[in-house]
Amino acid sequence: MGHSSFENGPKNRAIPVAPRARVGAVGIDAITEPEVAEHLARAWRDGRGGMIVTANVDIVRAATRAPELAGLVAGAELVVADGMPVVWAARIGGLRVPDRVTGASLIYTLSEVAAREGRSVFLLGGEPGVAETAGEVLTQRYPGLRVAGVYAPPFGFERLAGGMGEIVEKVRAAGPDLVFVGLGFPKQEHVITALRPELPRAWYLGCGAAIPMAAGQFRRAPDGMQRVGGEWLFRLALEPRRLVRRYLRDDLPFALRLLAGAAWHRLATGRRS
Repeated sequence: MGHSSFENGPKNRAIPVAPRARVGAVGIDAITEPEVAEHLARAWRDGRGGMIVTANVDIVRAATRAPELAGLVAGAELVVADGMPVVWAARIGGLRVPDRVTGASLIYTLSEVAAREGRSVFLLGGEPGVAETAGEVLTQRYPGLRVAGVYAPPFGFERLAGGMGEIVEKVRAAGPDLVFVGLGFPKQEHVITALRPELPRAWYLGCGAAIPMAAGQFRRAPDGMQRVGGEWLFRLALEPRRLVRRYLRDDLPFALRLLAGAAWHRLATGRRS
């Protein structure tokens, strides 16, 4: 579970980067947030699209327990470490992951590069009206950014006849260059997988709660709390009923096992050397 090593990413990755650092069942790209933005700019100029997965502890835990979810993550062009425990586990294992790259931050960074490159975005997720507000915030912050469309899928859309098809049709008709998909893992990644054949030159970011955050529905933890890996405590205080079971029963024990496993693997590897 805590094993860490290097692995190659998918063959269709838009831009070559270093081999991935394996944390649990997930390969993490050793890449900074500005480098992600530059990846997109270069890929757009070359006419190539891609998918970005923001791998936090919850995603690593789910992928480690379900091989089909690990495969879903592995198919992304970029997989970034969205969570300090993921960064720490990689570093303890001796791997060079520079820092965390979060969906909540990438929604701004990638909107900025989209505005600079004359590209359009689509915001998919949140409650009705939230994506519209987020789009207004982003266009005010980054002049020249075009919002091609927004959509809040109904709750349980994946179980509704034609629910996925309606999403695909709305996004395809809008023709954006960048789609922010904030539906939670793995739902958002399944939606991205359905969208990619329709708009193969677009980029897709699975961004979790980034859309309501951009809309001002709730705020992020202070910078200092983020740097020491305490953002989950801040989120837990904001949404205890929704997050207490996931964070305390599921993610925290897994994160501790992940860190311990990474330390043991490095110690064992050092002894063999």
